[in-house]
Amino acid sequence: MTIERVPPPNYPKVEFGRRIAAFSLDFLLIWVISSLLGSNRLGIQVIQILVFAIAWLLLRVVVVYNNQGQSLGRYALDMKVLEVERGRVPDLQTLLKREAIVGLGALLLSVALNNIIRNPTAILLILPLVIDCGAAVSDTQLRQTWHDRYARTMIASSRRGYSLDLKVKRLVDSVRRNVR
Repeated sequence: MTIERVPPPNYPKVEFGRRIAAFSLDFLLIWVISSLLGSNRLGIQVIQILVFAIAWLLLRVVVVYNNQGQSLGRYALDMKVLEVERGRVPDLQTLLKREAIVGLGALLLSVALNNIIRNPTAILLILPLVIDCGAAVSDTQLRQTWHDRYARTMIASSRRGYSLDLKVKRLVDSVRRNVR
């Protein structure tokens, strides 16, 4: 008796750069909001962490659930989160599982960025996020990270969005042409 992995439906794959850019947009928005409430004291600020966690859950769970699988960053770059088996937007519980894992990594990144000047070893706090997202490099079929594998989700290209990456490419190309 062997276990065969049934191939999921073929969805358009998303490049790593687009996924990183979408995550960065979401992260920067939440980080700026939470940093405004922080203080200049050393160490970890509890209120800032609480604001970050609440904002992360609102943007990456509630907005995604109500916006056809797209957060603001994913909307800007034309991608969405889907369940692997059914190909639809995950339910709230699945999104909570998924975003709790990646949110913890993002929270550690936020703490590292807030404390990097005073404590350069804080850069080591990004390792959990790097390990989690680095798993997508080895997955050639679905490009799933560890949090995607745990929640049985994936990121797929979408026709719905702002196409920010394409607009930036066009702008850069036109600037290059005008400079020559």
